[in-house]
Formats: sequence, structure tokens, C-alpha cells
Amino acid sequence: MGEKKYIVILGAGESGVGAALLAQKQGFDVFVSDFGPIADGYKNDLVQANIAFEENGHNEDLILSASQVVKSPGIPEKAPIIKKLIEKNIPILSEIEFAGAYTQAKMICITGSNGKSTTTLLTYHILKNAGLNIGLAGNIGKSFARQVAFENFDFYVLEISSFMLDNMYQFKADIAVLLNITPDHLDRYDYKMENYSDSKFRIIQNQGPEDVFIYCADDMETQKGLLKHQVHAQAFPFSIEKMLENGAFLQNDQITIKLHQTQDLFTMSLKDLALQGKHNIYNSMASGIVAKVLELRNESIRESMGSFTNIEHRLEHVARISGIDFINDSKATNVNSTWYALESMPSDVVLILGGVDKGNDYNMLKDLVKSKVKAIVCLGKDNKRIHDAFEDDVEVIINTFSAEEAVQMAYHLAAKGDTVLLSPACASFDLFKNYEDRGQQFKKAVKEL
Repeated sequence: MGEKKYIVILGAGESGVGAALLAQKQGFDVFVSDFGPIADGYKNDLVQANIAFEENGHNEDLILSASQVVKSPGIPEKAPIIKKLIEKNIPILSEIEFAGAYTQAKMICITGSNGKSTTTLLTYHILKNAGLNIGLAGNIGKSFARQVAFENFDFYVLEISSFMLDNMYQFKADIAVLLNITPDHLDRYDYKMENYSDSKFRIIQNQGPEDVFIYCADDMETQKGLLKHQVHAQAFPFSIEKMLENGAFLQNDQITIKLHQTQDLFTMSLKDLALQGKHNIYNSMASGIVAKVLELRNESIRESMGSFTNIEHRLEHVARISGIDFINDSKATNVNSTWYALESMPSDVVLILGGVDKGNDYNMLKDLVKSKVKAIVCLGKDNKRIHDAFEDDVEVIINTFSAEEAVQMAYHLAAKGDTVLLSPACASFDLFKNYEDRGQQFKKAVKEL
């Protein structure tokens, strides 16, 4: 068998530890290195598996002698250790790329700036309900590598971020879904939209005529990208603006899916969808096309699309108090997500905004704020940019410094029939541990009203 190959895993979160467990199972000599502390649960996994690791710093000698490196998507290319690996021409893979080589399962991969988690979970829900032996991984839940090591699925639905795609080379999506491309994370792409778009289009790499590419025909950046990137797979667009010969579109307030390879038309009334709001029509269309490509029964798809419950912290209805609806959209950590949230609301919104701003351009929210928002409650340490952006569009903008305070102010500003929407458009690290913590504290405060 020769000597064992030496592999280094950078980052010991869910994806890193999963990759380490799979690598060990595949006979590699494994070393895990994390620049920060490793959480107890993951440390325990490594100790039990007898895998060597270090935390709170990198031992360069040990890392730079690796035959290949699997890196966590959170580590930027600009990190000193990554630069040194690149200089030494040591291959750097994402966990998805690494694990993909050890499974024969069919891959359904979903990417896009917004709606990834929802579409991935909805697709999983539809396929699992139809009886497919399917795993759920990527940005969600247990890591792909961990499942490849210990499970035996025929299909995976994977939520794929652009950071993961950047280190995927041989990997192929059997069914690739590109939901949309809007400015996000541009700091990782030299502030060039084109670089970010190119990264998203890596979802179709290695595809051939037997594969499938599903995309939004209404998305400008996707349209631009299609002029530049050659699609070898069968392409199925979806649109809510126009009728399509082949794909998903709206007709008489129902989703219609028409694929040239099946004679069987799928239709479902918008009012029967579990997920409401314009952006969710797109998410439902994308999931529906996947299901039809896999030739699932219309009845089964309809049943699943009507029974799905969305993830926590994404447009989650918390309560109705004195006729006021409280919605937790803490997962909206960029302006675009907040745009989607506002777009799906009825008018008369009290909007809770703010946190750590990644160079946000609030201009795209202006029209929606003017037409739908009656007051803005800022929840963050520094709210100056929000005041500057919206002082001419709303009469009331106030500052708060805790979820409890924000909820109480919003409750006072709202009237019966209004909606209080937490959709911050910013990261949460100034006042909270993460967006989940922010959402939990918001929900707790609402329940205490």
C-alpha cells in the first residue's frame, strides 16, 4: 500500500472535523489545525477518533509539509498560512471537493446570494417525502464529509456558498441551481462584482449534457454571466416575469412547470404554497424543477410544497400581539436579504435595522422603505449610516442597544394591523454572539410583551 498520505485540515468546525474523520477513514495520516480555540464537542470528536490537532495557532512546519490541505470556507485566501501554501503549490481543497471523491451519490447543489438555505431545505423536504434516500449538507447541518464517512445516501442536496466553490475543482453537480447573484461578500472578491459572479458560476463546472442547470431568468447578473460562461448541461430557467417554453413560470396565479422531457405539466396555486412572498415563489420554482427533473409525482410535490416549515430566523412569524405581527428575520445579514424581507411584507412596517455594517449600500432599500416603512428602530452600537440613509424617507428613526429595548420601542410605534420586522441587514457581532443569538433574544423579548 505504500506510505500513508499526510493531509492537513485547517479549521476545526463542523466542516473541518467532518473532513478529518473522513480522511482518517480513507487511510490518510491526518493533522487538524485551528488558528482559534476548538469547541469542546469537536475536540471530543477528534480525541475519540485519535486524530492529532492543535488550536490557538498554526505550526507552519507541520502544515507546509502536507500533501494536500482541506480548508474551512471561513478562512480567506489572504490569510498568511494560505499564501504560504499557495507559494509552495500545495493543493488546497474545500471539504465538499475532498468528500465528493468518496461517494457515488447524485449531487443536487444550490447556490445564490439569497434564498439558498430555504431552497435547500425545501428541496430536501420534497425529495425526502417522496421516499428518496437523501442527505442534507453543505452550509447546513452535519457536514457533507461526516455523512460521506458514516452514511450511505443515494442523493445529497447541498447548500453551497461561493467560498466553498472557490476551492472546488473536480467536483461536479449533477443538478446545479443558481438562484440569484447580488452584491454580498465583495470584500473577498477585490470588490469586483464580476469576480463574485464568476465564483458563483463555478457551480456548473464539469457538467455535461446528462446534467441539469436551473437558474433564474429574471436575474440581471445571472443573465450577464450566461453570456460569458458556457453551459453544457440541460438548462431550465424559472421566471415570474415571463412565460417560458421550458422551465417554471407564473400563469393565472399559479406556478407552472413545463419541462420538455416530460409531458406531465405541474401546476400549483400560489395561495397553497407554504412559503409566501415573491422571493419564495422563486425558491419554490427552483425546488419544483429539481423534483420534476427527478420525475417525482405531482401530488407528492404539491403536498410537500404546502406542508414545508421554514428555518428559524428567516422570516419566522413569532407572534401576533394586539393585532401586530412580529417577524424574526435575524438571518438577514446583508442589505439584499432585508430587501427580500421588506418586499414580501404588506405595508406599515416598523423595521428593526442595524449591527455591524459590511460597507452596506442602503440605496437599494430606499423605495421600499418609502412605500412600506413607517418607522425604523436601530439596533446596533453605531447607527449613523442608517440615519444618514433614511432620514428623508421615514419620520421616526430611533436608537436602541438591546433586543428588549428595540422590541418595546417597536411595539409602541406600531398600530393594529402593522408588522414589526427584525431584518437587520448587518452582522450581529457588536451586541450579540451571532445572528441566532440576536433572533433568540428578539423572540424572547416579543414573548415578554
